[in-house]
Amino acid sequence: MAAPTTTSIFEEIGVRPVINAVGHQTLLGGSQLSPRVRAAMEEANRYYVDMAELLERSGQIIARLLGAEAAYVTPGCAAALALGTAACIAGLDTEAMGRLPDTTGLKNEVLIQKKTRYKYDRCPTIVGARLVEVGDESGTSAAQLEAALGPRTACVLYFARMQGQPGVLPLSEVVEIAHRRGVPVLVDAAGEVFPLDYMKSWPASGADLVAYGSKYFGGPNSAGILCGRQDLIQSAAIQGFIGFESTGSRSFGRPLKLDRQEIIAVVVALQEWFGLDHEARLRGYDRMVRAIAERLQGIPAITLTPLPAGGPATRLEIAVQPRPNGRTAADVARVLRDGNPSIRLGLQGDVLSINVATVTPGDELVIAERLRGALSA
Repeated sequence: MAAPTTTSIFEEIGVRPVINAVGHQTLLGGSQLSPRVRAAMEEANRYYVDMAELLERSGQIIARLLGAEAAYVTPGCAAALALGTAACIAGLDTEAMGRLPDTTGLKNEVLIQKKTRYKYDRCPTIVGARLVEVGDESGTSAAQLEAALGPRTACVLYFARMQGQPGVLPLSEVVEIAHRRGVPVLVDAAGEVFPLDYMKSWPASGADLVAYGSKYFGGPNSAGILCGRQDLIQSAAIQGFIGFESTGSRSFGRPLKLDRQEIIAVVVALQEWFGLDHEARLRGYDRMVRAIAERLQGIPAITLTPLPAGGPATRLEIAVQPRPNGRTAADVARVLRDGNPSIRLGLQGDVLSINVATVTPGDELVIAERLRGALSA
C-alpha cells in the first residue's frame, strides 16, 4: 500500500507527519481523538462557558465513572501530580497556597519507595516538595515506611506501574500504614486504564488521590484527571488556573490552563472508553499485527513475535540480524523514521517493536511495505 500523497497540514508548515507505532507518547502527540470526541469539541467551541461551573460539573461526571468522591480535569497527568501534591501540602489554607513553592514551616516531604523512583517523580517537587527515599534498591519494608513518616510528611507518592514488583510494598499496605498516621497517598496511575475494573481499582484502593493521563483512554494529549478525596480535590481546584482567577488565591497553578474544548473532550472520551467494545478493539489490533507479520514473511534473518503471546496481539516484535548490506535494526528504524510520512518504531538492541494501539487502521500496510523494503534492501 502506497503512502498517502496528499499534503498534510503538517507539511504545509514544514514538518513531516508521523505514523506512530510506538504508543501513547507525549513526544508524538499522545493520542488520536475519535469522531465523537472531535464533534464534542467542535460543539463546545460554539459557546463560551463559566469555566468554574464546567470544571465542577465535569468533575462530578468523571468521579461517578471512576468511583471516586470527586475529580478535576488537569492539563495532563504531570499537572495532576503537581496539583495533588500542592493539595496535600496546603489543604484548604489559602495563605499557604499563596506561598507555594515556599514551603517553610509547612509539611513538604513526599515519601517514595527507593525502588520506584522514576522520571516523573520530579512533578511533585515543582510546588516546593522534597522527595524522601524510603528503603533501597532491593526494596522497602513496612517498618521502613512507618519509620519514615514524620511531622514533615505531606504525602506518600505511589507509582502504580510498579505494583507487584519484588521488594515494592503493595498499595494496600502503603495506604494502611500512611493512614494510621493521617498521611494521604497520591497514586500516579497515568496509563493504568485497562481493563476497566483495573482502572477503577486505584480510586477504590483507599488512596486519597489518583492521577491519570487522558491520552491513554482517547482524550487529548494535553489533559489528565486528578480524582479522590473531596477536600483535596477542592484544594487542587482552588490552586488551579480558575481558582487563581475566581477565588483571589495567589496560587502557583495559573499556568496550568485548559480550554473548554479539552475539558469536554476528557468527559466524552472517558464516557466513550467505558462504553467501548474493548474485545472488538483488541481483535482489531490483532488483525493489524497479523497483517504486518504476514507481509514480512519470507524475509531472511528476522524473527517475528506477536505479543502478548496469549493474544489478541497488540504488538509485534521483530528480531533483526544484520542485513547483507550491513544494516542493523537501528539502521532500519532510521530509514523508516527518515521517510515521509515518518514511521516511528520501538527499538531495543536488535529488536524492533510495533505497537498498533496508536496506528490508524490502514497505516499498518504502509508500515509493512516500508519495513519490507528496508529489511530487504
